[in-house]
Amino acid sequence: MLDSFTSPVPNADAALVAALLAVDPAGLGGVALRAPAGPLRDAWLALLRQCLPADPPMHRVPLHATDAALLGGLDLAATLHAGRPVAQQGLLARADGGVLLLAMAERVGAGVASQLAAVLDTQVVALERDGLTQRRPARVALVALDEGDSEEEQMPATLLDRLAFQLPLQAAASEDDTPVDWTRAEVAEARARLAQVVVPEDMVQALCAASLVWGVHSMRAPLLALRVARAAAALSGMDEVEEVHASLAARLVLAPRATRVPAPPVEEAEQPDDTPPPPAEAQDDQDTPDEKDEAQDAAQNQDNNDDDQEEAPGALDDRLIEAVRAAIPPGLLAALQMGQARQARAASAGRSGALMKNQNRGRPVGTRRAEPKSGARLHILETLRAAAPWQRLRQQKASGPQRIQVRREDFHVVRFRQRRPTTTLFVVDASGSAALHRLAEAKGAVELLLAECYVRRDKVAVLAFRGDGCELLLPPTRSLARAKRSLAALPGGGGTPLAAGIDAARELAAQVGRSGETPVVVMLTDGRANVARDGGHGRARATEDALQAADAFRLAGLSALLIDTSAQPGDASRQMAERMGATCVPLPHAGATGLSQAVRLATAPATARG
Repeated sequence: MLDSFTSPVPNADAALVAALLAVDPAGLGGVALRAPAGPLRDAWLALLRQCLPADPPMHRVPLHATDAALLGGLDLAATLHAGRPVAQQGLLARADGGVLLLAMAERVGAGVASQLAAVLDTQVVALERDGLTQRRPARVALVALDEGDSEEEQMPATLLDRLAFQLPLQAAASEDDTPVDWTRAEVAEARARLAQVVVPEDMVQALCAASLVWGVHSMRAPLLALRVARAAAALSGMDEVEEVHASLAARLVLAPRATRVPAPPVEEAEQPDDTPPPPAEAQDDQDTPDEKDEAQDAAQNQDNNDDDQEEAPGALDDRLIEAVRAAIPPGLLAALQMGQARQARAASAGRSGALMKNQNRGRPVGTRRAEPKSGARLHILETLRAAAPWQRLRQQKASGPQRIQVRREDFHVVRFRQRRPTTTLFVVDASGSAALHRLAEAKGAVELLLAECYVRRDKVAVLAFRGDGCELLLPPTRSLARAKRSLAALPGGGGTPLAAGIDAARELAAQVGRSGETPVVVMLTDGRANVARDGGHGRARATEDALQAADAFRLAGLSALLIDTSAQPGDASRQMAERMGATCVPLPHAGATGLSQAVRLATAPATARG
């Protein structure tokens, strides 16, 4: 009895997601369950098993599973024994009608993610390898167990887009938040009713409108929301989707995918009349008591008529939009108000550098057909698998004892993949305007970002531009103490040679790239220049030189973030960021958490570009 009180219990939303997934497993794709391994996650998986049919296939996908393990392929031992190709069933086909558990989903490779995504789309395993051609059903639901400790560790967007639910698992906080115990019989009845559930046209339009307003760019999201609404209606014992089901679908499916906050409605200005109405006091004095009673009766009748009228066409859309707003955490809502797209963070799993091919170093990521030369490692098993289908034909032509015939075209070598380290270049505007306004806050922001780089063991460098040029205060290093000392000793004052700062950042980033690392530039400036490249003063020519330097920076294809340090964000920094191809974040609206998130979002594409 003591364990029942101490063991954590999932909250109501988590239990509802388990029941909805059990109603339509293959249609909803699955759930991205973000939670560390522990009793809470085990309790949620137990709820899912309780809702699914008895003894469903439930298999665990290895993190670095090969194509042969997932899709199937040639059974090497049976093929060599029988002398003919013998197929081996893969993991996806064996899980037909059940659930796949993907542990450590935040670290899954692109190959495994693409194979799982193809099966979730088609619900069929297409095997065309090793001389075999087969198609097997694979109607599966994927439970991706995301164990990431920070917001940087995210699942591949390929999988997230195909899973209806993105659920950060939380324990029940109160008795009102305890889960509802759905029985297996109730879920089975809902599964049988699912085909009869219809969705009204206005519900479809409202979900699509809410998806568009919140910046959900994937077309799969509203389709998955419709499937969730139908499953919720079936679970409630209804044959038609109602507003409560659509609101639930918007909250569970669209809210985690939101990338922007909808603009507030613009109130239409009243057109002024040529003759202004008389003051209210004068009008009351002119009305007789009978006229006042008649006016009150007419107003009351008008209110009653308004209550009896149908709702405006946009009322349902507004309620679904508000349902999404209520489900977004306050921290993420503030980040969306800064204009940061959440999908950019999910585009790469972590903030490591770009991928780099290596012949014999790094993580093994499969095999390729090639000869084992120049240090490449021969993969014996894949070589034998490639040679097995041809053994009968080769042995008939060969004279002498019956041996396994391996030829040059059968050789397979191991492929390796290695990630390049990241170097973050902080370029600080230390001119007189910056020192007057925000240099102290800019230093604090840079120190915060330096600390995060130190935790990830990234290299950092600090440049400062003021007066007539740009100075390298700290070469690329992993020493946090040296970086802080160089930043603390940074003086302020003088002109703003913005073009020199951009050119210096581009040249240093090019050097970092040539050394085999991934450069990321974080520039803190107000975007206003008054010193030209040749040291001459004049705002017009200095601005022109800065824009030319920004164009050259963009053509270099570098990843950058521009933090506007002006007292009031203006067009200068925004225009400079656009010309540089950088993300612009105003410092007045970016606190510690916002700046950290903005840097992660700006540096995520560096991994994707490679």
